[in-house]
Amino acid sequence: MTDPYASLRIPDFRFFVSNSFLITATLLMQEVILGYELYKLTHDPLALGLVGLAEAIPFIMLALFGGHLADRYDKKRILQISLFVIMLGSVVLYLAFQPALEAQLSLRERLALIYGVLVLIGTAKGFYSPASSSLKPFLVPRELYPNSSTWSSSFWQAGAIAGPGAAGFLYNWLGLDNALLVIIGLFGICFLLLSMIRKRPVVVNHDETPLGFWDSLKEGFRFVFKTKIVFYAISLDLFSVLFGGVVAILPVFAEDILKVGAQGLGFLRAAPAVGAVSTMLIMARYPPTQNAWRNMLLAVVGFGLATIIFALSTDFYLSLFMLALTGAFDSVSVIIRQTILQIFPPDHMRGRVAAVNGIFVSSSNEIGAFESGVAARLLGAAPSVMLGGVVTLVVVAYVYVKSKDLFSVRLS
Repeated sequence: MTDPYASLRIPDFRFFVSNSFLITATLLMQEVILGYELYKLTHDPLALGLVGLAEAIPFIMLALFGGHLADRYDKKRILQISLFVIMLGSVVLYLAFQPALEAQLSLRERLALIYGVLVLIGTAKGFYSPASSSLKPFLVPRELYPNSSTWSSSFWQAGAIAGPGAAGFLYNWLGLDNALLVIIGLFGICFLLLSMIRKRPVVVNHDETPLGFWDSLKEGFRFVFKTKIVFYAISLDLFSVLFGGVVAILPVFAEDILKVGAQGLGFLRAAPAVGAVSTMLIMARYPPTQNAWRNMLLAVVGFGLATIIFALSTDFYLSLFMLALTGAFDSVSVIIRQTILQIFPPDHMRGRVAAVNGIFVSSSNEIGAFESGVAARLLGAAPSVMLGGVVTLVVVAYVYVKSKDLFSVRLS
């Protein structure tokens, strides 16, 4: 039987996933605290949607360039520089909520400053994300790709549990200012973890003449669009989270529908990741890569159904359970998609393929957050989420019809 802990026995991979856990937890902690504070200031769901849009626009504009750089320069150095910029943005956010600055700025000016910092963080993520995704395959042998995908997803999801859960408690116990200081300190620890990963050489394809920037990007796009399993795997994630995501407007559910406050919001925000990690711990021993495409489609169907039930629920515990199920189903598709993205792209193209994937993911998460905010403002929170779940099921049905030949693909 394959050692389920094989990837974790490699020191560089341990440092990588430890950083993944901590930076995910810290970013989400900051996001939850900031989102709750913004909703308290504005009582407008659109303000929450604009958080995602502020990060998504620079990310989408720069991720392809970030992928181009990741294929040509030291990935570790790119990660460190990007993280430093994120830390700088967090320091500015801390200063934005100091009484001295609050007294000098109007609400509109403070919001402009906060969203400006989020644009800066989104810019840094445009370089961080493709460098991180393209570095991961170089940390483990090829035969451990499915195992490493499971563990990297598990650590990421564990961070997605710890961050939102801790955010509610930190906000209640320490207050906004001290919680933001904790966040800055945790980013510093992330920087140390990245420093412990050994530098990897840049992979060059000697069989091809060097490409210019635009030709290099076109090559990455061509690979994604001509490789059917990669294209449909990314597309499923894009549309399911773009329309079926609910995370961005959870403060509305916490305050106005379930009436559970900041601490309840922390539980709601962490519930998808609790379901995901619970599922991933099982999948570390029983990976879903057998009958991968069938499992992926079934997982997205489950995600859509759980989203619809959450939209209809007015009970806190049922809502928590449905959110946990969305995380459980999403974790199956995440592991399958990450394994696909590790197996199929050639080494010299990983940064650009990761960047294309990152744009799809950013579109589904950050732009999906904006879509959720707009839809909630126009339709109401619950109807907008229910409509998103229905659209998810329609997308799965379409992809099923178009991708039946992928049922025969084996990833392990």
